[in-house]
Amino acid sequence: MKAYIFPGQGAQFTGMGKTLYDNFAQAKEMFEKANDILGFRITDLMFAGTDADLKQTKVTQPAIFIHSAVLANLLDDFKPDMVAGHSLGEFSALVAAKAVSFEDGLKLVAARANAMQKACEKEPSTMAAVIGLDDAKVEEICANMDGIVVAANYNCPGQLVISGTVVAVEAACVKLKEAGARRALVLQVGGAFHSPLMEPARIELQSAIEATQFTAPVCPVYQNADAKPYIDANTIKKNLIQQLTSPVRWTQTIQNMCAAGATHFIELGPGSVLQGLVRKINSSVEAESKQTL
Repeated sequence: MKAYIFPGQGAQFTGMGKTLYDNFAQAKEMFEKANDILGFRITDLMFAGTDADLKQTKVTQPAIFIHSAVLANLLDDFKPDMVAGHSLGEFSALVAAKAVSFEDGLKLVAARANAMQKACEKEPSTMAAVIGLDDAKVEEICANMDGIVVAANYNCPGQLVISGTVVAVEAACVKLKEAGARRALVLQVGGAFHSPLMEPARIELQSAIEATQFTAPVCPVYQNADAKPYIDANTIKKNLIQQLTSPVRWTQTIQNMCAAGATHFIELGPGSVLQGLVRKINSSVEAESKQTL
């Protein structure tokens, strides 16, 4: 069975999507539609922007979403048995699976990016990658810290990202290294994604999600909040609302997809991080990434 997976923030690179724009009329039309919806030429930044341009949350998130959604739309043989996306990638997955239109998906992603940016500005916050410790041990250490710090991204066994206030994350990194972590490294990110500090963004995004029309997807969508598959449009909406303050359960998502029969994972969009994570979670399945046709 084929599972299509969609990357999140961090996968962006200069030149992303340009080959699709230059070679496919259908892709060019979607890119230009995105420029109109966003009110600025995001294609200029995607194709020729600097790293600094692409790191702005209001650019990064729509750029990755557009690249992924256009690619899925162009694939003649796109017949997924199941889909999932990592954080932002969940929006790409929902559009690819026809649960929401490209236009509405892009509007939600833009609203999400703006809401997250605002939430980041309220309190100094960050994330840190923790390598080489058991998930349970990381959770235990975070639970015993002063201040807000939680497990945010379960990327693969032995690789977890924590999220919270700058002070709490830095203090947790010290404790995690003492407990035997190979690395506990603060990341260069705008804020504490997938933590309680995103609550203002969750509330803001909730009204946008509730006002958007969702339909049943063409296949089960495995959602970040609980790593389970859904096809009911209303349930998908509820889970999506919880996503900003819930952890990304990627390890559990891939394990559940494999248990449901997935044998071939195809990552659509910029970068190739997810195919690497899939191989670390289950080395017996096929995994590949596509950035163009």
